[in-house]
Amino acid sequence: MTVPYILVLYYSRHGAVAEMAKQVARGIELVAGIEARIRTVPAVSTVCEATEADIPADGPLYCSVDDLKNCAGLAMGSPTRFGNMASPLKYFIDGTSSLWLSGAMIDKPAAVFTSTASLHGGQETTLLTMMLPLLHHGMVMVGLPYSEAALTTTQTGGTPYGASHLAGQHSDRPLDQDELTLCRVLGKRLAKIALQLQG
Repeated sequence: MTVPYILVLYYSRHGAVAEMAKQVARGIELVAGIEARIRTVPAVSTVCEATEADIPADGPLYCSVDDLKNCAGLAMGSPTRFGNMASPLKYFIDGTSSLWLSGAMIDKPAAVFTSTASLHGGQETTLLTMMLPLLHHGMVMVGLPYSEAALTTTQTGGTPYGASHLAGQHSDRPLDQDELTLCRVLGKRLAKIALQLQG
């Protein structure tokens, strides 16, 4: 029997979102009967049509439409770009109309996470705008409830809309304990709900 998986899909420029993805995956793996599958997307060029190798030089594999189609749930992460998700992730999501047409993502749970350089750099708007295409796909959004203590003690990242991280001006600030906890809690909650929805 194939074990269901949560797809942890992300784009990361300086490594913070990649680390968040690993922590979300750790949370998923705490739940018996489901696995985490980490995938990324290639960068896009602003000046010409660029092509990337099918397999990245390091890190997780690039996501395929089948990875998305066959998942039991989705955790999606991006750095913020002017209060929105980064263009490489948006570009990938924009190419999933076949899944929308088939209804393949309907009733699957989804969660979002982000990292910003500044505290008021668009954490919440990025999370909210990341939700929009997922809602169009018919997905069930999963956030972080205030029963999670770290949500009320955090001084940097963490919102009810999803996990977030303050990377700092030079994108070199590591995740603090509250941010780590909230990433793992989000993954664990998403995995539990995915199994419940599968019945």
